Amino acid sequence: MNITITGSLGNISKPLAETLIAAGHQVTIISSNAAKAQEIEALGATAAIGSVEDVAFLTSAFSGKDAIYTMVPPNFGASNIREFISSVGEKYAAAIEASGVKRVVNLSSIGAHLDGGTGPISGLHDVEQTYSKLDGVAVKHLRPAFFYTNFYGNADMIKHAGILGSNYGAETPLVLVHPNDIAAAAAEELQQDFTGKEVRYVASDESTAAGVASALGAAIGKPELPWVEFNDEDALGGMLQAGLPEVMAKSYVEMGDATRSGKLYAHYFANKPSSFGKVKLEDFAAEFAKAF
Repeated sequence: MNITITGSLGNISKPLAETLIAAGHQVTIISSNAAKAQEIEALGATAAIGSVEDVAFLTSAFSGKDAIYTMVPPNFGASNIREFISSVGEKYAAAIEASGVKRVVNLSSIGAHLDGGTGPISGLHDVEQTYSKLDGVAVKHLRPAFFYTNFYGNADMIKHAGILGSNYGAETPLVLVHPNDIAAAAAEELQQDFTGKEVRYVASDESTAAGVASALGAAIGKPELPWVEFNDEDALGGMLQAGLPEVMAKSYVEMGDATRSGKLYAHYFANKPSSFGKVKLEDFAAEFAKAF
């Protein structure tokens, strides 16, 4: 097959490309960074350097392909995160229509069934809705859970405050996923036939916030590492102090609120996947310890 994937050489797109190339497929990787071209080509892929906000470029990169993988790259400088994500989805959809590609695997998120109140995930809801209007195009939306790798951002909190926490409590259920397991799911879907507009949840493990603190703490030699619940104001202040832009910090606080209320995961728990990915919490804890 001839497949184009977005996401440059990110935590999902790189292992996805490697899997597809190893299976004998022709892969084109879209990146906005020309400096990545050599590394992309070293994998055995074709580099397409350009912007995901350029419909003409995307149309060219999608044309003649059997399938494509789309994801909206992060933009920490966006003045309106939902609007940015939604607008990229609209550009992808326009390029999909113009190129004639008929099969799309799209990276969405757990909680994308909700129209608002979920921080940046609201934009992915919009992308799903935009793709639903693509006539004659089969779309598989991957809705991964909370990325394990997000906890790398809490390393300083653990080192300097001796705690792990967010604006939800210790007993809050968390559904967790490793980028490698998302890449495996995406590769599986890209290589098989599907029709219509479908959703697939992707998860590696389930735990609680306290369970995460316990697992990471044990792995780094801090077995008593506590999970601490912050109020929204303190959570926002902590993220701002860590250097996160205010728009993004407020968006993450909103996502934490949705986690605390349970609404973020409600649809997932009613439609759980039949199988989980390979990387369990303890496996990630070992990875975390090496990087800590």
